[in-house]
Amino acid sequence: MYFNNFTANFLFPELFNNIMSKTLFLVRHAKSSWDDPSVADFDRPLNERGKKDAPAMAKKLKDKKIKIDAFVSSPAKRARQTCNRFVKEFDVRKKKIVFEEKLYEAGEETFLDIVENLKNKWRHVAIFSHNPGITSFANSLTETKVDDMPTCSIFALIADTDTWKNFKKAKKEFWFFEYPKADEQ
Repeated sequence: MYFNNFTANFLFPELFNNIMSKTLFLVRHAKSSWDDPSVADFDRPLNERGKKDAPAMAKKLKDKKIKIDAFVSSPAKRARQTCNRFVKEFDVRKKKIVFEEKLYEAGEETFLDIVENLKNKWRHVAIFSHNPGITSFANSLTETKVDDMPTCSIFALIADTDTWKNFKKAKKEFWFFEYPKADEQ
């Protein structure tokens, strides 16, 4: 079986300590409620499907033995609620959550700025945000493109760098794309 350096480093980190990489998980918030038109967009909560999908998607990551060092989220209610459900599923303290105001309505350059300023001690980071920015950013990173990141989808990639500051120029490799209804197709 052949593994490239990215995959080998992730699957067998004890054997590849000299190969440093960063793993980024881009997570679109789970399905939100439109029941009350008077609620501001920023304050829209998850609907019932979103409340079910978020922990299910977190469990998919956990079942793959994925580790996440930090959870960075838009402060919008639906993104916060999605992130909190991931944190609960991963059974980590909420202090691992960083709320980043700029992730609400972020474009590609804003995402890049946020990633380049992540703490280097974090090797595996999940970012929770919104469309259209999150899809646009995901599509700017590797040769793998997605038409639209559905709610609660996860676009994962590995960057060949030991520092987030070098993320933009680092070689990046698509790892996987998951979304709640993927198993139904």
